[in-house]
Amino acid sequence: MKSSISITLKNILRSSLRSSHLLPYNSAPSLSIVPQSQLQRRPLAVHALREPTTCHPSAAGFIASPSARTSFLHSDLSVASRRRLPSLAPASHRATGAGSLLIGRTSEEVALLEERVKLLSKAGVRAEYLSSTSLLSKEPALEVRGKCGAAFFPDDCQLDALRTVAFIEKDNRCFASEGRYTELYNNPAINIIRSEKNGPVEGIQTTQNSLYCKQALVVAAGAWTGSLMQSIAIDPDAVLSVPVKPRKGHLLVLENFNKIHLNHGLMEFGYLSHKVANSPSCVDDDLLSISMLASTDIMGNLVLGSSRQFVGFNREVDETIIKRIIDCAGDFLPAIRALSFNLSQIRIGHRPYMPDGKPVIGPVPGLPNVFLAAGHEGKGICMALGTAEMVGDMILNNPAKVSCTPFSMEDRFVREVI
Repeated sequence: MKSSISITLKNILRSSLRSSHLLPYNSAPSLSIVPQSQLQRRPLAVHALREPTTCHPSAAGFIASPSARTSFLHSDLSVASRRRLPSLAPASHRATGAGSLLIGRTSEEVALLEERVKLLSKAGVRAEYLSSTSLLSKEPALEVRGKCGAAFFPDDCQLDALRTVAFIEKDNRCFASEGRYTELYNNPAINIIRSEKNGPVEGIQTTQNSLYCKQALVVAAGAWTGSLMQSIAIDPDAVLSVPVKPRKGHLLVLENFNKIHLNHGLMEFGYLSHKVANSPSCVDDDLLSISMLASTDIMGNLVLGSSRQFVGFNREVDETIIKRIIDCAGDFLPAIRALSFNLSQIRIGHRPYMPDGKPVIGPVPGLPNVFLAAGHEGKGICMALGTAEMVGDMILNNPAKVSCTPFSMEDRFVREVI
């Protein structure tokens, strides 16, 4: 007997849901795509719904790091995800495996990097602290000055999100003939289905279909999760505030750029600061944060970033931000100072930001068959596969491989009775 799950998504990272869910799925790379291995192992049926959006997915998969980009709290989930990436990477047109460098330029940053390396090493993550001399030998294109050091994570890699999603979708379609996998794209969710006002959620109403789920409804809508939860009236007697906010970002992708050669993915320490106001470099009073992020992708393109700002779902390109990104990157990489660019090289996306820095993964209080998986912000690809397995295990009541307590909804959100 197959159980049916409905999944509602928008913009997290498709590769992260690994079980069967009626998922009204709405976006670019999102948490809604279920890898084939899970469909093979579990007698489940998946309905993936998606609403059309213009969000660009190329930013996803920038540096898949279980180490540099995540807090120690998240490391178990990130490491669990990272261990599953090799099964996807070869079929999704390979992943780069050169590792990454997290660079500090102040005494405080260097001290924090050294401590981070110690903690992650104890947790089983390969990490090494590099002095300024060692850093320069690994990455000669860098300008190293003052009190400078770096954490080196040799197992970090990049994964092409578009190719990975296409690979997963292609394999999942093998189950369509068995009635176990359905794609309902450009078919947004508009409401939930209940036989009684306060009864269990039985399915989802879309603009074109009524879809019923025997087991679970998973809402994995990225930056759109909060508004989607409200719009589909998930709880008729209360307003569940899920404070996921869109955090707009710009990236610059330079094709066939040969003025610089990078051996690793590069990130300045300020990139890790989840709270914009705490970022130690390139911060404005208007909550625009710019931190250096540079790498060569699997196609040989130079990718530069990155910006973070709270401007809703605005998708306009701001050329002044791109110039700031170039200036910030040029402070580390002299070869790209005064770089010229055109609009076709700019990518825009919206990260799903959570104020407390943690994604929300788990059942909605009072609605045990409705699950959330959102709020990963820039760590979506780092946590995607682990999140998928976590949600799947919750739905099937399997023993948890990674503790879900830090990501629970309990006591994190305001629930206002109408």
